[in-house]
Amino acid sequence: MSKVLEELKYLETHEWIREEDDGTYTVGISDYAQDALGDIVYVNLPEAGEEIQEGDSFAEVESVKSVSDVYSPASGEILEVNENLMDEPERINQDPYGAWIIRIGNAELSDKLMNSTEYEEFLENEA
Repeated sequence: MSKVLEELKYLETHEWIREEDDGTYTVGISDYAQDALGDIVYVNLPEAGEEIQEGDSFAEVESVKSVSDVYSPASGEILEVNENLMDEPERINQDPYGAWIIRIGNAELSDKLMNSTEYEEFLENEA
């Protein structure tokens, strides 16, 4: 069974978002998503400073199986991208909740976000 962290919010497309102490938000893909993708070999990252809209694709994750879009759970400005993923995309497989993809500021969250319990129920129905 996939690991789901209680302090995060999730989208049906398997992205997670966490509010940080400074009011910014960190975004990545869930354990379920990284497991379904298989071995991740490349991450196409956006540029810091870009504005993104909730529901828009902001990155691509390429695995040995496929290429998948990563969708934004919030609208706002990309403050930072995880440059470590350029050289070590496999970090997402090793620690999907530690290997974040972007940080967003001035964020307006999606109303489609699920808490951990709702996401676990969603995953059970997907199986």
